[in-house]
Amino acid sequence: QVQLVESGGGLVQPGGSLRLSCAASGRIFSIDTMAWYRQAPGKQRELVATITSSGSTNYADSVKGRFSISRDNAKNTVYLQMNSLTPKDTAIYYCKSELTIWGGIRGPREYWGQGTQVTVSS
Repeated sequence: QVQLVESGGGLVQPGGSLRLSCAASGRIFSIDTMAWYRQAPGKQRELVATITSSGSTNYADSVKGRFSISRDNAKNTVYLQMNSLTPKDTAIYYCKSELTIWGGIRGPREYWGQGTQVTVSS
């Protein structure tokens, strides 16, 4: 049906940068809002950033000025550029897409990726 696959995670030193990607595939009719979440061990999943189909963005206060979300509608892909990383950014990062599939009659639904690990450590 629909798959969201994250990539780009890994180990990075404090102050470093990573660029995450999330590609959606399947019988997609349209994609509305896309978002990045993260979840650290023992903590709840937190919203990091969102981007609408028109490109409007919102960020959690903890990442404002450091992270940037973008999307390539032609590729059904959302990106998260992460700069000035700190150990507190260590988490599994998940992408979420609100989208409609071909033949869908109930409007947009939420789809989640499996996550990619980001570890910030020296």
